[in-house]
Amino acid sequence: MLAVFSACGSGKTEVAVYTGSPIYPDYIGVTVPSNIAPLNFHYTSSDMKDALTTVRYKETVHTFKGREVVWEMEQWKSLLASAESDTLHFSSEIRMKGGRSEKLEWEVFVSPDRIDPYLSYRLIEPGYEVWHEVEIRERCVENFDERILSDWKHTGNSCMNCHIHSQARADLSMLYVRGKNGGAFLNRNGELRKLSLKADNMVSGTVYGEIHPSGRYGVFSSNIIIPGFHTQGSRRLEVYDTESDLAIADFDRNEMIVPRSLSRKDVLETFPVFSADGKYLYYCAADTLPLPRDIEKLRYSLMKISFDEATGMTGRNPEVVWDAEEHGGSVCHPKCSPDGKWMMYTVADYGTFPIWHTECQLEMMNLHTGEIINMDAANSDRSDTYHSWSSDSRWFVFASKRGDGKYGRPYFCHVDDDGMLTKPFVLPQEDPWLYENSLKSFNIPDLSDGPVHFDAETIGRMVMEAESESYALRK
Repeated sequence: MLAVFSACGSGKTEVAVYTGSPIYPDYIGVTVPSNIAPLNFHYTSSDMKDALTTVRYKETVHTFKGREVVWEMEQWKSLLASAESDTLHFSSEIRMKGGRSEKLEWEVFVSPDRIDPYLSYRLIEPGYEVWHEVEIRERCVENFDERILSDWKHTGNSCMNCHIHSQARADLSMLYVRGKNGGAFLNRNGELRKLSLKADNMVSGTVYGEIHPSGRYGVFSSNIIIPGFHTQGSRRLEVYDTESDLAIADFDRNEMIVPRSLSRKDVLETFPVFSADGKYLYYCAADTLPLPRDIEKLRYSLMKISFDEATGMTGRNPEVVWDAEEHGGSVCHPKCSPDGKWMMYTVADYGTFPIWHTECQLEMMNLHTGEIINMDAANSDRSDTYHSWSSDSRWFVFASKRGDGKYGRPYFCHVDDDGMLTKPFVLPQEDPWLYENSLKSFNIPDLSDGPVHFDAETIGRMVMEAESESYALRK
């Protein structure tokens, strides 16, 4: 049963508390890229009195005293460079209260596969009651440098979301600022444009989407979105569409294309993305049902349809790639790896908004063979979703609520040619206590091969002063 969402508030949220691993963040047994920021951590036991931590690689030895292990940047970078394609050995001697002592040993493998150096994400309250003071930030994952790309201070306290890059390209990205004077901000070819991606016959403005590899087109859903509370059960919030179609934006001609095959009234279409070569569209689709009454019967399949870059038109006959009825679940957030080999998506029991579904997990398909890859190594017993690929398809990042079940954090995972995954690790922070003390979720993490050319002041000025470019429906 659902109770309709009707108001916003400003309630307080408890600080996240993590229990489980003897260290936090849990970097035990992880694989990291050779250009990652220092893995600062602290010991978690409340009975701990003191610790001596030793990190070894061949003849190089570093020691740390106390509850925290915090690296000097040059010290860490030198160690990673020498240990590339090899293993760092960690050991600790922990003195506990009462005179007892414990010893720990673990390893960290340093992969030669570097990761794209920048990550953008939205910082937002983890619940459904607070939508103010939202920021989109860009962090260099090679160190701790961070800057704000858009925030509430410069946009009149507007909500903002979905900063996405096309195949991790810093020169091809988009973000939305919602509300009065808002729009879609397209970063392409060194130019920043403010667009109104709405035309006649569309059910709404654009919501979810992706940019074509050529940069000329974008594909988007237009949705009528209804949020609502559960009155029973463990899932706090449900969000569902009463209507949703797909539309294609031609950024060169300022036109919206609404294909008939992707705007059926008896089908809900959403979460569209392009294939790596731009020749196909993938999206999620479900038959319309009486909602919210039948919300637990709402299941989305993964679909595929051809796309013609010369005309911006799609084919007429979509095909099923992942059948919801066959798999007994619902798929959302598909993302193609830039090398064209993998499709990663999220699977939940039902619906299209799984961040409060504890059963929500990542799944991956080999697009060459159709084989579904086991992702138990990456998934947890909490929501794992909102993923994006690195430009070389060797890494992906995703938002996970593992640990406390409330706060989303960005986790990285390596994938090899055979689809083998490593243990995920959370984005390193200079302060090893930051995640426990933060009251923000890191939402929709997205990798980039470089920094974008704009900042919060640029976006704010365009929100307040620039007119949005209008779009017409292509006849």
